[in-house]
Amino acid sequence: MYDSANLKKLPALKALAPDSMAAFEALDRAALADGAIPRKYKELMALAVALTTQCPYCLEVHREAARKAGASEAELAETVFVAVALRAGAALTHGTHLMPAAER
Repeated sequence: MYDSANLKKLPALKALAPDSMAAFEALDRAALADGAIPRKYKELMALAVALTTQCPYCLEVHREAARKAGASEAELAETVFVAVALRAGAALTHGTHLMPAAER
């Protein structure tokens, strides 16, 4: 289903729903702008989320943005393992739903 060429269809969405797309673009710019957290770290967070949600479009966009913001290959690699740890942790804690009720 993933085809990077689909990103070229975003202008069609914008043309059909300009107010919604403008609102999304403003939110995206604000959320990822330098602030208390530098842009590089925000892009690394975005990558960790994209790895967890398995969004190949987000991976492509935010990998490039992270590199432009100064992220190194080592930082990208560590970001992968942050996502791995959180995803594994989520499976572990959700596994508690399978266990009988704890006795008090």
